[in-house]
Amino acid sequence: GGLLIGVGLALPLGLAAAVFRGALVDHLSRVVALIGASLPAFWLAFLLIILFAVEWKWLPVSGRSSPRHLVLPALALGLGIAAPLMRLTRSSLLEVLGQDYIRTAHAKGLAQSRVLLGHALRNALIPVVTVIGMSFGHLLGGSVIIETIFAWPGIGKLMIDGIANRDYPLIQAY
Repeated sequence: GGLLIGVGLALPLGLAAAVFRGALVDHLSRVVALIGASLPAFWLAFLLIILFAVEWKWLPVSGRSSPRHLVLPALALGLGIAAPLMRLTRSSLLEVLGQDYIRTAHAKGLAQSRVLLGHALRNALIPVVTVIGMSFGHLLGGSVIIETIFAWPGIGKLMIDGIANRDYPLIQAY
């Protein structure tokens, strides 16, 4: 869930920031990315709990009985990887948009959306997909703290139990 939220936020925001370079959208997305990269996942988890569970009472704090219980932990994990992915998407897309074949596609009369999605984004996503794969390890490590905060019975909880029980093979496997 965290990976889906992270990628789902990073790609459109990075695309919008690159297309509207220097505009308000670009500046706001860079500020959001800076704040998102600066906040630790556990602190963001506490902020989400205070806002969505305590103040507004929209989402449950802990448990696992419905899909609503997954929203806060997935947001806490996903927002942490969305920031660097958005910045990488923006910079990669800006680099690709300066290439000759993009100018050629525009000169041929292709629509702006076709050039962006068909030509530019396809080539700009090569480094982004690589970082997404490497982010999976970050999400796995972050799940230990996030699952403890939200009392979610997952692999992170299994790791905490392994540490408490001194189960060294389990700790090494994790």
